[in-house]
Amino acid sequence: MQAHTFPHDASRGDRRSTPRRAPQALSGPMFVLPAMLVLALVLLFPLAYVVLTSFQGAGPSLGLRLTLANYTRLLQDEHFGNALWNTVVFTVISVALHVVLGLAAALLVHRPVVARTFLRIALLVPWTVAPVVVGVAWKWMYNAQFGVINDALLRIGVLSEGHAWLGDATLAMPAVILANVWRGFPFIMIVALAGLQAIPTEQYEAAAVDGATAVQQFCHVTLPNLKYILFVSALLDTIWMFRHFDLVQVMTAGGPAGATDVLSTLIFRTSFEYLEFTYAAAMAVAMFVALFVLMMVYLRAVMRSES
Repeated sequence: MQAHTFPHDASRGDRRSTPRRAPQALSGPMFVLPAMLVLALVLLFPLAYVVLTSFQGAGPSLGLRLTLANYTRLLQDEHFGNALWNTVVFTVISVALHVVLGLAAALLVHRPVVARTFLRIALLVPWTVAPVVVGVAWKWMYNAQFGVINDALLRIGVLSEGHAWLGDATLAMPAVILANVWRGFPFIMIVALAGLQAIPTEQYEAAAVDGATAVQQFCHVTLPNLKYILFVSALLDTIWMFRHFDLVQVMTAGGPAGATDVLSTLIFRTSFEYLEFTYAAAMAVAMFVALFVLMMVYLRAVMRSES
């Protein structure tokens, strides 16, 4: 008897030989899971530890004595209030001058001026220098005996003797802000220059045909096109300036008499000089809340501009 053969069931054979695949909905999260675990270990764990520490009582106790004493002290601490006010002043003035000088520099290098490439590179140099190096350089420039600033003012007759700029409680904050503005304005310049290059030339040509002056073209063509990009970059710069530490610490360390003490320098001194870790953690949490609010405003502005 001849055996009968049956046609090969391709679909059934493929079903047996093909390995099962994970659902497509889970493939994406599985790829990013290692990165999320690393971020949780590097960011979320220290954040949770700082928040938990801020609610603990002072002293070397190993138990969790949760209390609001640190936050109650925070509301009554004059040093914290002074540092908060200095931080706001430092941030607002620095960001405002960054935007004004950065936009002016972008308008300058956007035009076909002589040695434009060299000028762009020269204006960009301060942004490439580390804040610690900038702080050390400007600290020597402000030196009462050897500083170039005093030497120049003495030569032109503005001063009769050298002045200790960083030792003057009235002039220390403006001196630090000046150094910070010198380093920070190129960031706004780069962003504004990119925005200027994206503006269609037809808009300026139409404004010129209508008889608009250079000032009117700037107010009605340039600024409206740069409005969102300047707002987003200024908000990002605000976040950076609010947590600024290294330049202020190198130049004055918060002195003299707390005149330049910002939140970051106060937290550093409270933690590593006074060894009040739980109170410093409460300061850090308060600073984080302020930065979180600024970050949410920044993200909302970015999403609105993209949409």
